[in-house]
Amino acid sequence: MESRLLEILVCPLCKSSLRYDRQQQELICRADRLAFPVRDGVPIMLEDEARDLDSTDAPQAESQQPSPQS
Repeated sequence: MESRLLEILVCPLCKSSLRYDRQQQELICRADRLAFPVRDGVPIMLEDEARDLDSTDAPQAESQQPSPQS
């Protein structure tokens, strides 16, 4: 995945930045705890295509993400 593309892509739900997981071929939204697939180099940014992350998928995400306060 091209780094310039990664700089401009955001989560389609919350608009937060995404982290690219090269091994899993996914874009990770830490805020929503979702993983969007990358197929043949094309990010699939549809909510229906995303998978939910559980606590074992990204344990460091919780400690690095500030807690939301309204």
